[in-house]
Amino acid sequence: MINKNIIDHYDSGSELNRLNVGTSQLERVRTQEIILRYLHKTPSRILDVGAGSGFYSFWLSDLGYEVHLLDPVSKHVQYARKYAMGSHKKISSITVGEAQHLEYDSEYFDVVLMLGPLYHLTEKDARLRALSEAKRVLSKGGILFCATVSRYASMFDGYFRNLISDLRFIEIMNRDLKDGQHRNNTENLDYWTTAYLHKPDELKEEVIQSGLKLEDLFAIDSFGWLIPNFQEKWQNKDYQHLLLRTIRVVEKDTSLMGISAHIMGVATKR
Repeated sequence: MINKNIIDHYDSGSELNRLNVGTSQLERVRTQEIILRYLHKTPSRILDVGAGSGFYSFWLSDLGYEVHLLDPVSKHVQYARKYAMGSHKKISSITVGEAQHLEYDSEYFDVVLMLGPLYHLTEKDARLRALSEAKRVLSKGGILFCATVSRYASMFDGYFRNLISDLRFIEIMNRDLKDGQHRNNTENLDYWTTAYLHKPDELKEEVIQSGLKLEDLFAIDSFGWLIPNFQEKWQNKDYQHLLLRTIRVVEKDTSLMGISAHIMGVATKR
């Protein structure tokens, strides 16, 4: 059962437009380009687990894929259903559900997206169950895209945005660095919600332990999310293209992986 603090946080609507604002735009573009490197055919069945309000689901549906959207937050599902009806977008199913218990037939999907659940499952056993469920519903040769938040994200964020001026944030950051268990016991939504922050090697180990074959790890946003005055610079197309080219050069460099706010694992079912 997903933690109530997580549900309450996302019920605030914080996720509905996040990928179109600030440095999350870099996360969105990089996530899309990594996914597209591995998708070669349509139609394919895709399951988007922890899909939020459905940004990637609707994007993939527009590209011709059969997409099923699943999220534990009722508000996200309601928004996705309303958007689908109002925009006449086709999503094969939009359902409330959780990553650890996928109510789908085995080997039904060609692709599973798990871009949120792993960092909101705070216990390793729960994350392994979610990964095992993804493996179960994948067809042989199917692809899993899974994302995590870096162990060091709050440290970078705390210093670059001066969140450390709040002693309460320093407590949150110190615990993150100690054991990866992120807890926001304040009223400040900017400090996020209950989560687990991975070291890159931990994601690799968990994917392998679930029985999937890890193909690659990618720094999604790499150093880009730490750029001062990001929004202004991102609007400059030449700057944007240079930034993306540079990140691609270092996207798999293990010595830089932890600087990225988000890390993507790509795995296949053998």
